[in-house]
Amino acid sequence: MGMPFTPPISKAARLDIKSDEFQDIFEIDEKGVARFKCFVCGDWVEGDEWIDVKSCIDLSTIAKVPKLSEECVERALGTLYTYGRWDARNLPGYKRLAILRKLADLIEQNRQQFINTLILDAGKPVVSAKAEVDASIERLRISELDVKKIQGEFVPGDWSDETTETEALVRREPVGVVLAIVPFNYPLLDSVNKFTYSFLSGNAVALKPASSDPISTILLSKLIELAGVPKRSFALLTLRGSEMGIVVSDSRISAITLTGSTETGISVVRQAGIKQFLMELGGGDCAIVMHDADTEWAAKRIARGVYSYSGQRCDAIKLILVEEEVYEKLRRRLVEELSKVKVGDPRDESVDVGPLIEPSAADTMMHAIEDAVKKGGSVIVGGKRLGPTYVEPTLVEIPKALVRQTELYQKEIFAPVALLVGVRGVEEAVEFANARSYGLDAAIFGRDIFKLRYAMRHLEVGTVYINDYPRHGIGYYPFGGRKNSGIGREGIGYSIEYISAPKTIVYNYKGSGVWEYL
Repeated sequence: MGMPFTPPISKAARLDIKSDEFQDIFEIDEKGVARFKCFVCGDWVEGDEWIDVKSCIDLSTIAKVPKLSEECVERALGTLYTYGRWDARNLPGYKRLAILRKLADLIEQNRQQFINTLILDAGKPVVSAKAEVDASIERLRISELDVKKIQGEFVPGDWSDETTETEALVRREPVGVVLAIVPFNYPLLDSVNKFTYSFLSGNAVALKPASSDPISTILLSKLIELAGVPKRSFALLTLRGSEMGIVVSDSRISAITLTGSTETGISVVRQAGIKQFLMELGGGDCAIVMHDADTEWAAKRIARGVYSYSGQRCDAIKLILVEEEVYEKLRRRLVEELSKVKVGDPRDESVDVGPLIEPSAADTMMHAIEDAVKKGGSVIVGGKRLGPTYVEPTLVEIPKALVRQTELYQKEIFAPVALLVGVRGVEEAVEFANARSYGLDAAIFGRDIFKLRYAMRHLEVGTVYINDYPRHGIGYYPFGGRKNSGIGREGIGYSIEYISAPKTIVYNYKGSGVWEYL
């Protein structure tokens, strides 16, 4: 018996942009497809070539966006570097903060428009789309919490004979131009987040949206303009990822903030040269369930961690490690929870899991499941493909002696699929978790504080969640990975450290009589 499935509604996916603010940045062509312009340092430009944007709901083309020419990109980088970085830096901090607050108001006024766009463009279920828009608004409204990390320090000099009668100030300055590369899975929230901490710090921003779902980022760019950001301090770069080498390697870019796959991160670092980096990369988190865990609660939270946004989250659960005493009980409850999940058209408000972003993602998931089965695993729930982009959330049970051989263990499969493995105890679970090349998050379910403390200390990850599934949200708590899962930490206040630079100012008062030391 398969999971409940609602096939795509017969009505074709079509953008319906009614808000007055956006009417001058697109036109509808003869086929009913929205053709957008792109904001580049004060001008809304078209292109000689176009990138087709297809809805993952039914694979219909819903928009076209300009593929910027090399000349246009060069002009953008030149303007950002020569003028924009100073326009942003010379704008007093309180005015930057006021702009971000106004941007929050503008998004709220257009809340339903962004919800509709995320559903059609990114395939987000209604609940997920609403949550992303609301999180974007909240992120902007609490941006004053970032300001505490922009402040500097005073360093007295009398703790060394060499520096006695001197003192220093350490101030934190913007780096200049920040390139922000946004993933497809949170196109609005991640655009808002990266723009917020970069601009608030006094940087100019070049924002690169995902080619698969750039529309919410384009709409955001219009509101950024209306909020009053200095025009020469912001550019939207609608390029395919494969064409970004010319940008990431440009010496006028001082810092790159990227959310994406490990492979993308490695490619960017190799091309970029000496820059500052903030990267949240591949994950695929583990969940450890101890023998004294509330198995009903653990099953509900782990299941959600597997299927939320179709498993297309860096912090999605991909490996479930369960102590043998509660293995059968948790297994049964996980199957029950995942069997209730409704897959289908995200425009249907009763749907829990929408489509994957493109058919190739479903191909990859099905191949990984087949690989696991060939190597000794068995599908205990899900496992079916329901359409070009629709799949059932899947749980693959496999003996621990075989798990390390599977693609599902070795790679991050960006889809709703996880491995279920029985282990002797917490120590063995930690060993399995740490042997993967990723180290983003981990979840632990249980009550024994000593075992919890052991796992917290030994897990090689950036964040550990106790009795809940991993989720980064607005970044209220800092997050980021170790090993192949990233560089640095995102989060309110913490991101500032990676797109700004400390500068030490040393004052020499020797012989002036300012101090009279014994």
